[in-house]
Amino acid sequence: MHTFAGVILVDQRGWILLQERDEHPRIDPEKWGFAGGHVDPGETFEAAAYRELEEETGIRLPAGELELLGEFRVDHREAYGTWDLMQVFVARTSLTDADIECHEGRQIVFVDPARALGLDLTAAAAQVLPAFLAAPTDHRGEGASP
Repeated sequence: MHTFAGVILVDQRGWILLQERDEHPRIDPEKWGFAGGHVDPGETFEAAAYRELEEETGIRLPAGELELLGEFRVDHREAYGTWDLMQVFVARTSLTDADIECHEGRQIVFVDPARALGLDLTAAAAQVLPAFLAAPTDHRGEGASP
């Protein structure tokens, strides 16, 4: 089993940051997913989430900004032959698309959650996004201050 950390950033509109993957990744090439990746040996899920977010987007969040959304078993049998463990974290942000650097994939942009459900999502995003949308509204930025 492999371990992964993912990050859902939510902008002031309640839109979520999604990455359009290119053809190169072993897992879910050419699909849309969250910033994130493998947890390194000895690393916590939370530390991996901060690291992966910075590596993929150039965004360095202060410690304590990420809140755990949940832990998920993700079907990576096609790539690895395993069901893997993933923790997904959420943070609100005042950043816009112009503030995001795309270090991996084709693009990383904020997407309306209603539109996101219609994209060709990664296995993880297809499982996590509905759970995120069903979570308390403070995760989605509705009714909460930035």
